[in-house]
Amino acid sequence: MYKYDGFEGTFLEYFLSEVEKVHAKVRRYQSPDEYPFTGTLPDPIIPPLDYPQILKPNNININKKIMKFYLENIVPSLCVPGDDQNYGSAATKDVECLQALSQRIHYGKFVAEAKFLDPKLQPKYIEHIKNRDVKELENLLTDKRVEEALLKRLRRKALIYGQDISEHGGLNLDNMQTTEQLKINVDVVVELYEKWVIPLTKEVEIEYLLIRLDE
Repeated sequence: MYKYDGFEGTFLEYFLSEVEKVHAKVRRYQSPDEYPFTGTLPDPIIPPLDYPQILKPNNININKKIMKFYLENIVPSLCVPGDDQNYGSAATKDVECLQALSQRIHYGKFVAEAKFLDPKLQPKYIEHIKNRDVKELENLLTDKRVEEALLKRLRRKALIYGQDISEHGGLNLDNMQTTEQLKINVDVVVELYEKWVIPLTKEVEIEYLLIRLDE
């Protein structure tokens, strides 16, 4: 437990809240694709931008779930146990990862809006929204071919960017599954995305659709 200047919590929570306070002052969280983990934030010190109104106004924010799966699933699967005392460096990277995950997952609102506006499918979306039929909404949103293609691209990116460049400056693109150059477990990366990022994105999509017809 970390205590400082009236704050009590983990060091990551403290660091994240301080970073978000600074970012809030330069209007980061006025952007429709940015969502803070911290509850109360200061007002921007610069004038707001005029963003186009694409989304239905909403308060959907699942960052608590993102934080939970990050700490309980991502960190243990990628980091060895122990304390190297690099708290500042670790927290900096944690914040970068959390903010990237949050933006990626909450972008599901834009995906849901685009799918809802599809004239061929909109009547079905309206029907299932009125019936509060979460299962049918999930079926409409899900395209297994797209998800499988996404996971294949993710695996290839992890294989390429997750290895050291050779002394000659090239990448080992052959037999990358077994190469000793790999710095990360590619299967873990794909599994985390498949089991957490995609389902949480879909959860955001469904939550957004359920309020899409509200006045």
